[in-house]
Amino acid sequence: MTRTTDEAPIPGTADAPAPADTSDVELLIGGMTCASCAARVEKKLNRMDGVTATVNYATEKAKVSYPAGLQVADLIAVVEKTGYTAEEPAPPEPAPQESPQVPQAPQAPQDAEPAAYRQRLTVSALLAVPVIVLSMVPALQFDNWQWLALTLASPVVVWGGLPFHKAALTNARHGAATMDTLISMGTLAAFAWSLWALFFGDAGMPGMRHGFDFTVSRMDGASQIYLEVAAGVVTFILLGRYLEARSKRRAGAALRALMELGAKDVAVLREGREVRVPVDRLAVGDRFVVRPGEKIATDGTVVEGASAVDAAMLTGESVPMDVVVGDAVTGATVNAGGRLVVEATRVGADTQLARMAKLVEDAQNGKAEVQRLADRISAVFVPAVIVLAVATFGVWLGVTDDTVAAFTAAVAVLIIACPCALGLATPTALMVGTGRGAQLGILIKGPEVLESTRRVDTVVLDKTGTVTTGRMALQRVYAAEGADEEQVLRLAGAVEHASEHPVARAVAAGAEERLGRLPEAEGFENVPGLGVRGRVEGRAVAVGRLFEELPPELARARDEAERDGRTAVVVGWDGAARGVVAVADAVKETSAEAVRELRALGLTPVLLTGDNRTVAEAVADAVGIDQVIAQVLPEDKVAAVRRLQREGRCVAMVGDGVNDAAALATADLGLAMGTGTDAAIEAGDLTLVRGDLRVAADAIRLSRRTLATIKGNLVWAFGYNVAALPLAAAGLLNPMIAGAAMAFSSVFVVSNSLRLRTFR
Repeated sequence: MTRTTDEAPIPGTADAPAPADTSDVELLIGGMTCASCAARVEKKLNRMDGVTATVNYATEKAKVSYPAGLQVADLIAVVEKTGYTAEEPAPPEPAPQESPQVPQAPQAPQDAEPAAYRQRLTVSALLAVPVIVLSMVPALQFDNWQWLALTLASPVVVWGGLPFHKAALTNARHGAATMDTLISMGTLAAFAWSLWALFFGDAGMPGMRHGFDFTVSRMDGASQIYLEVAAGVVTFILLGRYLEARSKRRAGAALRALMELGAKDVAVLREGREVRVPVDRLAVGDRFVVRPGEKIATDGTVVEGASAVDAAMLTGESVPMDVVVGDAVTGATVNAGGRLVVEATRVGADTQLARMAKLVEDAQNGKAEVQRLADRISAVFVPAVIVLAVATFGVWLGVTDDTVAAFTAAVAVLIIACPCALGLATPTALMVGTGRGAQLGILIKGPEVLESTRRVDTVVLDKTGTVTTGRMALQRVYAAEGADEEQVLRLAGAVEHASEHPVARAVAAGAEERLGRLPEAEGFENVPGLGVRGRVEGRAVAVGRLFEELPPELARARDEAERDGRTAVVVGWDGAARGVVAVADAVKETSAEAVRELRALGLTPVLLTGDNRTVAEAVADAVGIDQVIAQVLPEDKVAAVRRLQREGRCVAMVGDGVNDAAALATADLGLAMGTGTDAAIEAGDLTLVRGDLRVAADAIRLSRRTLATIKGNLVWAFGYNVAALPLAAAGLLNPMIAGAAMAFSSVFVVSNSLRLRTFR
């Protein structure tokens, strides 16, 4: 066992405060269709003096910090000049005073988007399928079939592809090019070529026939039409957009479910009567009634009643927790037992549910460094592809002197190269991973946290409240010859019941749990620094350090308890010591399993505590930790973490107290127990809503798996474009096949991210 005490002075660890003249706003961005759109908006906003902006394509939101002197209207104007729309999220409307009903939320844009694509896709598919079948199967081609194909394909290209054409036109007016530019150019070029061949070439002649090749074929340009390419590409890309929109909706489902967990109305006590009001009218200090089966409306303290509270929806904890008068309860949890009266202590945005939702939303709106790289690539990728398509046309024309083949290869390059998958690779995985974490009681503060979880090799565990319960509990009872353990515990518990000392409360609670109702103590007296006295069942009972001599067996019992890190209390009556009661800060039942899981992840656990070495070693032995740093003052915890970092370790810190906040901020990865203080939660990178140390291992596993999914998505997205462009330029891909492949590359990335929903 390694034991270390660090006494080095601690330099200041507080971060510099943010400038007071900077404000933050979140904008809803409309009209973005790909990652390069998001990159353009972000670039324009960041060019404004003093503005720092992050635009997320998957969530369709911009998080903007702007200096004094600028208005939100100025930010919106810049976005609109770029060709997109922007607005602040609408605040929730308060319920009318005369009605207890809570207004229903309007349909979210994410709900409307899949429906709009589905309608356009359905019509386009019904029209495009006959065009594709006729064009690919010569046996089905009757005289003048090409004019039927034109009739069916025209609405698909013009109306079905209208969103792409409008976006391309808007971008062109602003001197930009996006994925929509590629789609619009490719489909309109194919359609225009077909119109020329039909009206001015030989393709409109009765009896015209042609087949379908997976690669570029050489033939007479005047008799070649590309209606199946134009209609098929539009339909395939509409299918990809629909599946993508639906998947994005599913990816954010966990956050929406979290936000909707809360109760809608509540029975508030007003002048002794229950009055049902909307939750948003609750104020701190209000008392409200929670009947069995109802949700607790907001964070508060139980002032009447006892029950069991089910927090599974909020924390993932499957076992209901018993609560009595004085216990804190959390909004959105369910009263599974008796009637409770709760006094509200936090309302609105201050509640744990609201703060959880805010943390998750902030994380989903953030960007990992690897995503910023993808965004930069997307921003220059589209113009580069247009140049490549022109070059492909020129090279093919120069080498083969075949206009049809050159045109086909150029269109295939335009269509295959759309960088949708690049823009979706990180945000969709982050949305699903953070949402799944919220369902399990794990809050990831931002995408940069994921990188830290991969590098961590050492986990520092605060003892009190993290590895242990943070509350003294009865451990063992020793009885001298002539007395029995039950008698010792009953008399000790009866006297200690009148004391407020933590050790006394532990003895009394343990006695009540084991023996039931305790006898009343009379003549209670507190002897400062030594113990308590009282009369119980006619005996003069004393508990504490009130005996000068102990029988040898009790002296050994006391020494053994203290060697094991427990607090030993001597119990006696009628002037003689009769027993020893040992209490200690109990180790959580799940801590040993949690340490094993952390080791399985390749982490070295270290116990960090301000307690004495004997107590620390006893706890470490109980849970399987080899390295202990003990007798550390709260301000020295930072130095202990820094010393481990100087040894070349990447350190994660798990803690729950105010005295852990600086160490959590200093560590490479801070995991704050959600049952702890606000200071610790604010300082942590990951918040574990439950007070179960096993969730720390789950949090690291989920973070690593999310990071692996992001990297897998990016490898696919980059690899797809790198491999597909040369094939298209070489004439090995028909444009319609290219369109289908491009659409399904985005679907693959989103589907891969959705696998995180199955994390256990």
